[in-house]
Amino acid sequence: MRFVRLVMIVLGLSLPVLPALAQITVLDSAQDAEAVGVPTAPSEPLPACGRRPLSIARMSWPSAALLAEIHARILADQFDCDIRVVQGDQAATISSMGSIGQPQIAPELWINRIADLWNGAMEGQMVRSAAPSYASSQFEGWYMPSALAASLSTPPTAAGLAQALAQLPAAGRVQFISCPIDWACSIINRNLIAAHGLDDLVTLVEPANRLEMDRLIAEAVNRREPFLFYYWQPNAILAQLDFVAVDMGDYNEAAAQCLAGRTCADPKPSAFPSDAVVTALAERVFTETPLIAGYFQRASMPLVEMDELLAQLNQPGASVESVADRFVAERAELWQGWVGAAP
Repeated sequence: MRFVRLVMIVLGLSLPVLPALAQITVLDSAQDAEAVGVPTAPSEPLPACGRRPLSIARMSWPSAALLAEIHARILADQFDCDIRVVQGDQAATISSMGSIGQPQIAPELWINRIADLWNGAMEGQMVRSAAPSYASSQFEGWYMPSALAASLSTPPTAAGLAQALAQLPAAGRVQFISCPIDWACSIINRNLIAAHGLDDLVTLVEPANRLEMDRLIAEAVNRREPFLFYYWQPNAILAQLDFVAVDMGDYNEAAAQCLAGRTCADPKPSAFPSDAVVTALAERVFTETPLIAGYFQRASMPLVEMDELLAQLNQPGASVESVADRFVAERAELWQGWVGAAP
């Protein structure tokens, strides 16, 4: 009996020690596994677009609407993003992005026209510019029919127009179709005509509105007469008809300020001022979805490409959606450069 009691005492004293030894053994085994490189369960990688939908502002004018739909399709197809296209306008969109970060993407913002709102959103660190919406920042200029440009001995320049027009075989002045008289560009064009010594060589025509402007250009084309005109991009008419841009020379800020005034006493030549048109992203796109931010930092559309898209949009039965579908299907060699390396 004394032996049995001794065995029970020994066992009783040993029992409380067993759980502690087991715990230590398990912990040591786990640490040893890490030391020899046994893999642990990996955490799920964050998707390229994050785990929340991305919203893109679709503005009311055609080029911005096309950009919104094009980017929506590429992001969905190439990055598996959940995209929401929402209606917007410049002021309301940037105000919302600057306050609540929604929508996250605005593909075409003309920020010089909403400078105060844009600067406020930037200062609040709620929004950033990813890249210019277009590959060029020069949107205004003078144009002539390709046939007229081909008849000149050198490529057309504003500085050389006086000499070139004086040598044309046709008698009389050349028509210059400016923009509507109540637009600021009409003042600039008048002063530029004087600055380049064209007063006695062109007949200035200032239409009443945009429709009359386009009608006058179309009529001059149909008559196959030499003429000059002012226009801007992106715009369908420059893709639909055969025109050549006139080289306006360098931009001179002091000269441009005088050209914009009704009483410019001594107009000097200058190119039209450039404009800042950008893709704006909410700050969290940069911090949470850097692949998407990188895409938009590469996604600048050539102006001539957008001109062509706008011309397609003018075709019977075309819609913003159908033109966007066609671009994605046919122009992969362009937009693949925006995507970059496969996500």
